[in-house]
Amino acid sequence: MTRVLDLFCGGGGSSWGAQNAGAQIVCAVDAWSVAAQTYKSNFPAAKVINATLDEDTCPSLVKGSGKIDLLLASPECTNHTCAKGSRPRNEASRRTANYVVRFAESLKPRWIVLENVVQMRSWDGYAPLIGDLQGLGYNVESCVLDAVDFGVPQTRRRLFVLCDRDGVPGPVNLPKTARTQPIPASQIVQLDGPWESRPLYSDRRAPDTLARAERAINELGRGVPFLIVYYGTDGSGGWQSLNRPLRTLTTIDRFGLVTWNGRIPMLRMLQVPELVRAMGFDKRYALPHGTRRDRIKILGNGVCPPVMDAVVRSLVGSTVRNRILSN
Repeated sequence: MTRVLDLFCGGGGSSWGAQNAGAQIVCAVDAWSVAAQTYKSNFPAAKVINATLDEDTCPSLVKGSGKIDLLLASPECTNHTCAKGSRPRNEASRRTANYVVRFAESLKPRWIVLENVVQMRSWDGYAPLIGDLQGLGYNVESCVLDAVDFGVPQTRRRLFVLCDRDGVPGPVNLPKTARTQPIPASQIVQLDGPWESRPLYSDRRAPDTLARAERAINELGRGVPFLIVYYGTDGSGGWQSLNRPLRTLTTIDRFGLVTWNGRIPMLRMLQVPELVRAMGFDKRYALPHGTRRDRIKILGNGVCPPVMDAVVRSLVGSTVRNRILSN
């Protein structure tokens, strides 16, 4: 069985996918205590280390974990993405990706999967990072995958850097269970859920929020539920219908659901159970720790398990392909 170490593990989205692909999760590291606690709740047999990885961190941090076949890593991404806005980028944060090289050099896993935002490719350190991994003897391929293509009801494009010591990483195939049509947001939203909705029109609502809602009502007509972007900017009018996949989840409480009580539009935020489904987790996954804001942050920082499931199957399956080709 493929033994996995997950660096920058967060709440365990990558590991959840790898486990579904048949891997054994043996160890994980994350700097945030709430994420580490959440991870431990979902992977009780794994060694979970709550520690900050930095330039001085030695791979001996995971001593006692045994042989590692697959190294997963999702280094800090905020300073690569447009979520940072116009503020200066923190180069130390970007360099967290380089810590993967040190662990790879020491532990010598057969495979590495490094996941991050697509914008990481424009970082000055990206090409040197790939060169360092190749210098360790890895064949490296990168690809951009959208979670919506893997049966996840969310549009979420991410960069995956795939590394294999003994062969060339094969293409990541769509799972057989993936639907030919994208799964819409209506599949994860509970229109009759137990959560309280309040009238959309209120003196407390920001004018921008009301403007977004009114654009949707003008387009869809009254009585049709829809989603609005409650916080942050949006280049698509600030709303979306329920018959298309949810737009990318972030670390903030971003999406509001507008429903109707007769002719009165009502509003509530999407709830954690709905966001869990939007990330592609199954019912076994738990978020028992932290505040609501913490749980949303864990999900917004996460990797959609069905995507990592397919990635791991593509890599580990290369063992069989290479054996057949060599015979």
